Amino acid sequence: QTGRIDKSYPTVCGHTGPVLDIDWCPHNDQVIASGSEDCTVMVWQIPENGLTLSLTEPVVVLEGHSKRVGIVAWHPTARNVLLSAGCDNAIIIWNVGTGEALINLDDMHVDMIYNVSWNRNGSLICTASKDKKVRVIDPRKQEIVAEKEKTHEGARPMRAIFLADGNIFTTGFSRMSERQLALWNPKNMEEPIALHEMDTSNGVLLPFYDPDTNIIYLCGKGDSSIRYFEITDESPYVHYLNTFSSKEPQRGMGFMPKRGLDVNKCEIARFFKLHERKCEPIIMTVPRKSDLFQDDLYPDTAGPEAALEAEEWFEGKNADPLLISLKHGYIPGKNRDLKVVKKNILDNKPAGNKKSDLINAPKKAADASNPQNDAKLDEILKELKSIKDTISSQDERISKLEQQLAKIAD
Repeated sequence: QTGRIDKSYPTVCGHTGPVLDIDWCPHNDQVIASGSEDCTVMVWQIPENGLTLSLTEPVVVLEGHSKRVGIVAWHPTARNVLLSAGCDNAIIIWNVGTGEALINLDDMHVDMIYNVSWNRNGSLICTASKDKKVRVIDPRKQEIVAEKEKTHEGARPMRAIFLADGNIFTTGFSRMSERQLALWNPKNMEEPIALHEMDTSNGVLLPFYDPDTNIIYLCGKGDSSIRYFEITDESPYVHYLNTFSSKEPQRGMGFMPKRGLDVNKCEIARFFKLHERKCEPIIMTVPRKSDLFQDDLYPDTAGPEAALEAEEWFEGKNADPLLISLKHGYIPGKNRDLKVVKKNILDNKPAGNKKSDLINAPKKAADASNPQNDAKLDEILKELKSIKDTISSQDERISKLEQQLAKIAD
């Protein structure tokens, strides 16, 4: 459904500050993570048929950043693993299933982090930062594997993303404020594989990547066009394909996962373009005469099933995404509810415990109460009361009997 929604339409409204980033979970279509200026990350379970009432209670609140959280990104292949990056220049990787921060990379960035991208199997991340460096990080070993200074010489924001083959694609600005795009091999970051100058517009280029077709769509903030390029193994490596132009500038852009596209219409990408007062779908199709399924447009794509559990990934296992065919369209399965099993914070932390953790522990336990638990508690209290009443009445009876006995004995 498109068009204007009702003013009283329900929203997800649990943060106390503006929401800066959101990310839908790749393994559960009902789960969304959000990062906010209130320094927290919240994970939400959207009801199966959408919102009927405003949602104010997140499934879990992840607290660990000391400044606003501008980036959230789910792990591509492991269930319930979420990365967040904040203006405290720290990256935290969470196990959402237990609500714990398991990896904290707080000493790798000296300046603001512009974006973070996982590689195909989620074993590495790459980051672009305000200090003009692109870093490739192994989060589990907590070490920088490769880095490039002055990836783009200009002072304006950069973006860096991993491609399916392990190379890194970046967008940024030259010293003369021209927009650039570049391709890098993380094993040798001295020189780019390819570097292209684009134009002198000042909007940051946001890359959206389709690993199945190896096409990158570049949406400039404030532009009214989307340019797209194909990445190949042959020179010039980054091939310009075409530009989609419209009249109105975009304020932001969203990207539909591959399995949400209409394969019968040869749709290969769908964007959601944010205007000042509306959100407009933009559909990219490849015109074909045949009505049959086009195998070359739809190679098997990453499905909604996670290849690893969170614990396996944290122990050091890697796995590529589990692929599905889109031949008969995507039939969504039943999504599991996201359950958070809080471990008792007092049990597993060493003695030098943070004050905040101790303060949070009882609160979290209280949060877990629900109507069923309350009803059980009431029942138990009633039983206790009746037992107490019985005991006191028996006490009275015994003391009377004792008095009677004493009289008889006299």
